[in-house]
Amino acid sequence: MSTNVLRTSDGWWVVRDERAVRIDTKAVTTAELIADRDAVREAAASPNSGTPVVDLAALPPVTTPCRVVAQMVNYRSHAKDSGFTGDIPPTFFRKASGSVSGPHDAIVRPAHVKFLDYEVELGLVLGAPLPVGTVVEEQDLPRYVAGLVLTNDVSARDVQLTKTQFYESKSYPTFTPTGPYLTLLDAEDFAHLLNLRLRLNVNGVPRQDRTLADMIVRPAQALTLLARFQTLAPGDLLLTGTPGGTALKAPPAPVAKLSALLPPAVRWKAFFKGQAKNPLYLRDGDLITATITTPDGRLDLGEQRTAVTDAR
Repeated sequence: MSTNVLRTSDGWWVVRDERAVRIDTKAVTTAELIADRDAVREAAASPNSGTPVVDLAALPPVTTPCRVVAQMVNYRSHAKDSGFTGDIPPTFFRKASGSVSGPHDAIVRPAHVKFLDYEVELGLVLGAPLPVGTVVEEQDLPRYVAGLVLTNDVSARDVQLTKTQFYESKSYPTFTPTGPYLTLLDAEDFAHLLNLRLRLNVNGVPRQDRTLADMIVRPAQALTLLARFQTLAPGDLLLTGTPGGTALKAPPAPVAKLSALLPPAVRWKAFFKGQAKNPLYLRDGDLITATITTPDGRLDLGEQRTAVTDAR
């Protein structure tokens, strides 16, 4: 069975219902914790031993910056929203490690960003080195993936679209809320991945709701494609794409064809004038809640609650 682990400023804890058991480990980084799975198993198996047990609510989670790679347009519903038709080539991009923030930290919208968007995503945490040239089959996933995390790939759409610049638009500080848990998996848990359901609400209103069955490129294939050119190490994080329901949506096909005839400056001016009327973009004071879980609760990555605030 999977094990939910919580990181705090003073150590690592195994989550047991509403309680948490301290893990007797010297690990500082995620990679070091993954290497010390015996300590995790011991805490999970012996919650009533001499190991400290505390109320879960008393432990504010924190995260550690890590190497972050992400997949673009990897759910059929998102592809439809984005106006893609036919085959979509698998595409990866990087996010700055400094964009990683805690699951309850505020998302800070930079002053120059007008169109701030959300993307709930499943994150794969690597548990073993993935050298260039590695081929990962479905049965190999337990060898390379140690666990899962809930993430939000926050995006500055006006920067992303006008500059075709994914790295900048998705890398501002607080643009990758992560956690609350690192869900460490046992081999039998991988058979349940496609049952994971991603949900995201804004101010209590549902925006995104899909299972991994909506994925275009699934984890084993994604790791194989990424390993054509990228080496990953234990503790690295791969974001696997978002389902449909984001604020940004492609204009209707006839409108897109007409706008393609306009000079770029005129086209973008018209596009963002229309986007300014879209009430779904994030604003100061909004509250985002996100979860990833299987219907039976076998895998439950916890809940994020992140408020949106304007840069002061």
